[in-house]
Amino acid sequence: MSVGSQGVVGGIRIDLKRLHETWMELLYPRQRDAGDTVLGTWTPDSQFGMVLYRLWSGLGVPVIALVYPLVLFGVVVRYQARRIDGTATRIGLVGVVLLSVLAWGGLTALARFQFELSAGELAAVAAAGGVATVSAALAVGTRSVGGRVTTVLFSYPFAVTAIFLPPVVAALYSTAAPQVALSASDTLSRWLLFDVLGRQHTVSQFFIENFERQGLAYVLIWLGISVPLGWLLGLLVTLADLVRPKD
Repeated sequence: MSVGSQGVVGGIRIDLKRLHETWMELLYPRQRDAGDTVLGTWTPDSQFGMVLYRLWSGLGVPVIALVYPLVLFGVVVRYQARRIDGTATRIGLVGVVLLSVLAWGGLTALARFQFELSAGELAAVAAAGGVATVSAALAVGTRSVGGRVTTVLFSYPFAVTAIFLPPVVAALYSTAAPQVALSASDTLSRWLLFDVLGRQHTVSQFFIENFERQGLAYVLIWLGISVPLGWLLGLLVTLADLVRPKD
């Protein structure tokens, strides 16, 4: 086995050990990182207590098998998020806004003179840029004023919105923009309304009766997606920090 593969296997073993210790600590004290301390890992002092202890330990195995892939995905998301966050920290909130305005302004000018888009198509590009700029600014701003909770609740959803919403807005008004975002929105909304919630569900009925899957509805669909998706990514990064601390 190569040195690199030994490092990977060793890292996985440490991750699984920490996950299992965290699982044990849900019910029992002094479990996580206690093996090398003076007191050591806590264990029950009765036979019946030890049976329950081992039973809880065994129940954690399938749970960890399901959770660990999410941990690995969270590590990947954390790496990318730290790169973006590092860049945003270096240039600051004003720098993020100016960079976004310059980038989208240049793209709008390129679309105007290179592709000769109509006024409506240019408005779509500009609208997408505005959405991206505001979302990016809010993502950086909320990240700098709070801790973990604020980051998960606000920063990640705003960042996801900055990524997903602009192509949807552009596709709404521009025939030159790819329509895959709209078709994906329609497919996803049908799946959520009819398969996840069910046709007779109160929430499903409300959206079916009051909204058409066209125009602004697509924007609302992706806004509705970006918020829980941002929360999910934030929770995965939090889980990765718990199992594999950044240090």
